[in-house]
Amino acid sequence: MPELVALDLPGGTGFVDAMQAVWDSGDAVAPLDPRLPPPAARTLLEALRPAAVVASDGSITRLEGGLPVEEGDALVLATSGSTGAPRGVVLTHAAVEASARATSARLGVDPSRHHWLACLPLAHVGGLSVVTRALVTGTPCTVLPGFDAERVTAEARRAPATHVSLVATALRRVDPALFECILLGGAAPPGDLPANVVTTYGMTETGSGLVYDGLPLDGVEVAVGTGCPGEGAAGEVLVRGPMLLRSYRDGTDPRVPGPDGRGGWLPTGDGGWLDPSGVLHVEGRLAEVITTGGEKVWPVPVEQLVATHPGVAEAAVWRRDDPEWGQRVVAWVVPAHPGEPPALGELADLVTATLPPWAAPKELVVVDRLPRTASGKVRRQDLA
Repeated sequence: MPELVALDLPGGTGFVDAMQAVWDSGDAVAPLDPRLPPPAARTLLEALRPAAVVASDGSITRLEGGLPVEEGDALVLATSGSTGAPRGVVLTHAAVEASARATSARLGVDPSRHHWLACLPLAHVGGLSVVTRALVTGTPCTVLPGFDAERVTAEARRAPATHVSLVATALRRVDPALFECILLGGAAPPGDLPANVVTTYGMTETGSGLVYDGLPLDGVEVAVGTGCPGEGAAGEVLVRGPMLLRSYRDGTDPRVPGPDGRGGWLPTGDGGWLDPSGVLHVEGRLAEVITTGGEKVWPVPVEQLVATHPGVAEAAVWRRDDPEWGQRVVAWVVPAHPGEPPALGELADLVTATLPPWAAPKELVVVDRLPRTASGKVRRQDLA
């Protein structure tokens, strides 16, 4: 039976060579995040249950209790953990190839003149999919150990890098004009994006982004279910396509029958809606809807408005219990100028100019930084 081999390696050619060697042997790869502290690394290994771990010095440690994988399995990736404990997502070689070809076709990537730059953590699908996309299509790719604004800028100015995948935090630290195309994912995008930025929607279970600028890739279907606690026509976003996971590491298959009565649909846990042109608008996680005074508030649209204040560098919106309203909307803000935070009333006015009055934050918390996952998503459960 094929085995699962964990790679505890930094990003770079060594990682790519090790991954290819595991694949050539018929086994599957589980990328580990070298930044994890030992307790977190042990917890992840217990969840993924690989048969062996390859360390940065090239040594291989065999582990007891490793679970086999199936023929054709390529990757077991840990979910980002933004909604709880990470789970292992099993992606087949066929799914990896389907994602690579669909994304490359949508972007018009030409291996003879384009060059990918991989600078996000390879333990997460947003970073690793840049590498797998390049391998499948034969497109040149430079792989960095991680995101460093100066190094990314230097690679872009050196001419080879034309395409890069970033999260919003990284985008703010580089000049977007250095690249022909920037894929932006991991979290809700900021406003006023440059023309060369393509927003992506996807998750570990979808093998990277499968909706670009609101439109599904070729071969991808999107539907909106019912039962969402939001307003209007919003419902749970369902997706189907050849790049979806085979199962979770514990054997669970999350796919279900969809609105058309056929199987294979993945419930994303996100709320959204399709406009008349078929463009998908994602409001946020269903579990993150704030109920205040009986009204429903999505955090992401409020965050985007709060972030437009010139005194705000970063913003997150979440909830706190309220004796009168049940829950109240709270804004966590990293000020653009330390010691000069914006006033709560100013932020509330920004929000109510566009959204209903109950969406306005009723409390402001000033912080030095926001808790985020490696893919840039705000860890709302860590806001306090």
